[in-house]
Amino acid sequence: MLNIWVVMPTCLPLVLRRCHTCASGTFRASGKFRVNAHHKLIDVWLLVLCTGCGETAKLTVLERVNVRSVRPELLDRLHDNDLGLTAELLQDPAVQRRNRIALDWTGAWRLDTGDSHHLDHEVIDVSVRFAAPIPVRPVRLIAEGYGLSRAEVERLLTDGQLVSAIRLNGKLSGDFTFTLKRQEGRPGTVPPRTGLI
Repeated sequence: MLNIWVVMPTCLPLVLRRCHTCASGTFRASGKFRVNAHHKLIDVWLLVLCTGCGETAKLTVLERVNVRSVRPELLDRLHDNDLGLTAELLQDPAVQRRNRIALDWTGAWRLDTGDSHHLDHEVIDVSVRFAAPIPVRPVRLIAEGYGLSRAEVERLLTDGQLVSAIRLNGKLSGDFTFTLKRQEGRPGTVPPRTGLI
């Protein structure tokens, strides 16, 4: 039986960017947009607030774009300060590149293992899905999901009890699967749990 785990955001991530006022390195998304029209052209910025001094900075979303090329539903979401749109744009690689920013997901996500308690099976297959592109080490997810230490997960890897088509030691932000092979009297028999990381 395939168990499904989901990496889910719990709030918006911090924006990594240097503040020109206080030299802080993080900003928090305000959830507000500034929209300026210049005749037939439109500029859109996402406003972020410095976590140190509260100074407002603007992240460019659209720059000198013909207003007719912007979908009406997108304009509505911008004018409504749609929080879902804020999350989408923060995670958009084009917006990140244009503004030279990165995201800090520390404390902004959780692992939901659901009801995957099938430890009577010799082999346990798990599919890990990402509800947002949150960079995390699979070893950390597996340790959290089974209530093990990271060192124990590393030992399971070394012993061949934990296998995957991807490298489990590096960071990734996309879906993957792994298999845990249970051995009598060995770790990997701790039931999965849902918890914050």
